[in-house]
Amino acid sequence: MSIVRSSWLNVLLVFIPLGWASHFVWNPTTTFILNFIAIIPLAKLLGFATEDIALRTGEVIGGLLNATFGNSIELIISIISLTQNLVIVVQASMLGSILSNILIVLGMSFFCGGLRYKEQRFNITAAQTSASLLFISVVSLLLPAAFYGSTVNAETAAKERSDILNISRATSIILLIIYFAYLVFQLKTHRTLVSLEREEEKEEEEEEEEESPSMPWWMAILMLLIITALVAVCAEFLVSAIEQVVEQWHISETFVGLILLPIVGNAAEHVTAVTVAYKNKMDLALGVAVGSSMQVALLVTPIMVIIGWGIGVDMSLFFNVYETAVLFASVILVNYLIVDGKSNWLEGFMLCALYILIAISFYYYPDSAAGETCFAFFRN
Repeated sequence: MSIVRSSWLNVLLVFIPLGWASHFVWNPTTTFILNFIAIIPLAKLLGFATEDIALRTGEVIGGLLNATFGNSIELIISIISLTQNLVIVVQASMLGSILSNILIVLGMSFFCGGLRYKEQRFNITAAQTSASLLFISVVSLLLPAAFYGSTVNAETAAKERSDILNISRATSIILLIIYFAYLVFQLKTHRTLVSLEREEEKEEEEEEEEESPSMPWWMAILMLLIITALVAVCAEFLVSAIEQVVEQWHISETFVGLILLPIVGNAAEHVTAVTVAYKNKMDLALGVAVGSSMQVALLVTPIMVIIGWGIGVDMSLFFNVYETAVLFASVILVNYLIVDGKSNWLEGFMLCALYILIAISFYYYPDSAAGETCFAFFRN
């Protein structure tokens, strides 16, 4: 019963069978809208289950679990797209997912939490570590683009293409090593330091009613797995309607890949992060939002490169120059805002505003312009 009563959004679960049926019966626009709505209550339930587990494991592992299950959707869709040689779709979804998490998800967490609390604090060690890892991930994406710009007339196109693929594959291996080193740091060697509660937070929590898990641990884990599978199916049907929706709504594929799809894919992280931020659990909110971005950059994207390597698809870390520049500027702003270990509603508003500015620019950014750089590279 606790699951049923967890949120009024559960009434929207009726859209799950409707969304699935629309894939076979109705038009693509209806399929897109119905599955979009269906993901909303599933995202809320995913957050409910994750928060229930976090009460047993602590905020650090709870944030890691939520980021992992949230990114499972992007991982499934990316693997399917990669097997169909849709490299550009995979790259766009990766960048879009990172931007969505560090700007709109983190921004709304800061904003909503800041409306209830004048200032919120989170673990400074975790914040600085997250900021550094985010910067490293962006640098790894800048290097192939910088290499391409510096050697475009210095060697043949075939040699340059081979070099960038080799650089991307070696970089991906190193990024995976960095990610697993981060897990060791977070969960083993510095677990006490990362999860250390500040005295101010302890005093506030003592005044609040202590929360306890509302369901057995096995039920919470089973719920996570079932919801992730349901979201993956809804997301698959939603993606299948994208091409027709692009034509009917007169928007570019770049806008869909970088803005619309990540919003849907990150719905789980968005709902969870905002919910826990409103409860002043900022370490968990930061772990969900920024942790999810780091997983995409340091785990999911390198895995896509290695999978592409294994199946003979030229997936590299050479992203569109404009998109990479936008990501770099976004990470710089996030670093400035989280490095002090404090947040307020204005900082959240700034992050959301930047995301809106980026969305506007990509709305007018033509697919043909994107094709002049990385598109052309893969077609050579």
